[in-house]
Amino acid sequence: MTSQVRGGQLARLLGQWHALPGRRRSPDYAALAGAVRGLLADGRLPLGVRLPAERELAEALAISRTTVTAAYRELRESGHLASRRGAGSWTMLPGTHRVATSGLWTPSDDRDMIDLGVAALAAPAQLLPAARAAAEDLPRYLGGAGYHPTGILELREAVARTYADRGLPTSPEQIMVTNGTQHALDLVLRLAHSPGGTVLVEAPSYPNALAALAARRARITTHGLALAEPGWDADLLLGSLRQVRPKLAYLIPDFQNPTGHLMPAELRERVVATAHAVGTDLIVDESFVDLPLDGTLVPPPTAGFDRHSRVVTVGGMSKPFWGGLRIGWIRASAPQVQRLAAVRVGVDMSSPVLDQLVAVHLLADAPAIVAARRTQLAAQRDALLAALAERLPDWRVAVPHGGVTLWAELDGPISSALARAAEEVGVRLAPGPRFGLDGTLERFLRLPFTLPAADLVEAVGRIAAVRYDLDRAARPRWREPAVIA
Repeated sequence: MTSQVRGGQLARLLGQWHALPGRRRSPDYAALAGAVRGLLADGRLPLGVRLPAERELAEALAISRTTVTAAYRELRESGHLASRRGAGSWTMLPGTHRVATSGLWTPSDDRDMIDLGVAALAAPAQLLPAARAAAEDLPRYLGGAGYHPTGILELREAVARTYADRGLPTSPEQIMVTNGTQHALDLVLRLAHSPGGTVLVEAPSYPNALAALAARRARITTHGLALAEPGWDADLLLGSLRQVRPKLAYLIPDFQNPTGHLMPAELRERVVATAHAVGTDLIVDESFVDLPLDGTLVPPPTAGFDRHSRVVTVGGMSKPFWGGLRIGWIRASAPQVQRLAAVRVGVDMSSPVLDQLVAVHLLADAPAIVAARRTQLAAQRDALLAALAERLPDWRVAVPHGGVTLWAELDGPISSALARAAEEVGVRLAPGPRFGLDGTLERFLRLPFTLPAADLVEAVGRIAAVRYDLDRAARPRWREPAVIA
């Protein structure tokens, strides 16, 4: 059955849909149609969703029904909407679109675009030698069926050593190898979450984690992060745990995505203690833990404060090494790992043996690879910060001391409009609402510094130009739809 979005819901997602460059040249219906296309492109409006009736949306936006009718007509003509008399209108995408590296839809002819929607690095030079060495190791495994639900032993041993090196003794039996960090999160949710259960997350948070929770029909509650360090308000976070008493909490304490914040050790300890007291299990995402910059010291692992198997940690190879190597892992108690393996066989049997062998060789060379990554990221971050300071000085930026992203507070609630405008000049952005719920965070924008410095500077120049156009645009003075947090 096709799901439906109500008029009020779509109004909140659209936000300031009329804030587009060139508004003197574009009629209202074209601006509205462009805003809906933008929601489809960045994944906030799914495919196959029935849109509200024209009258309902017109009332929600406080505009004329004629404007909505014309916008729907334009969306049908562009291939973004299908309608049938008596059945309504539902979202779709034209055949000229493909799935981009971000996992979102994009026109097929945009391959030269500067993509700031993806926070991932290109592969290191050591990947090819590691792949060759892995191919030489492969014959040792060819005599068996190749199914290893918890992962091959030598990779689990290598991952366990990384935790031990950080001061957290870990046995291979506590490690489960997965097909990336997102797969790890999905498996944990399959085991630990029941539909309708409450999950506490940070706001902002990782969009794909929010999508995974929504797919599991979680009741999501949020703890807001401040722009300034350390980001988490300890009393509010602990108070939220005590008041909501969620079944699960999903946290990114190490260079949080997207803000780059680093949770202090003292707060980690208090979070674990509070979670145990209220019966909450913690899912801790350590995707960026290997990427401190500026000599920043990373606090002990959150699981190091756990004495009651309340903390399940997920991590992987995507950020410090390469996203194309789909190797992640889960660290939990040995009994939990076995229960996860039982859940996994209903999804997939195991991770590819060859990829796991590549990971073994990369982890053996990790000190050199990761050191080079940190140097590269620090230089690219500084280039991005300098370009923003020069071209967009009114934006407030939290300078991260690790990870791969900046979280910028804009000079107005224009994030989605700016993303749509930037697309027209060859820059893809991840607007703030992608990192929150129900249309919030329009004043924020995530900017990764994973591309070469020259591309980052060029991108900022283009963004600044369209930001100037937004200021020049005439803006109607109708009532803005209310945002419900």
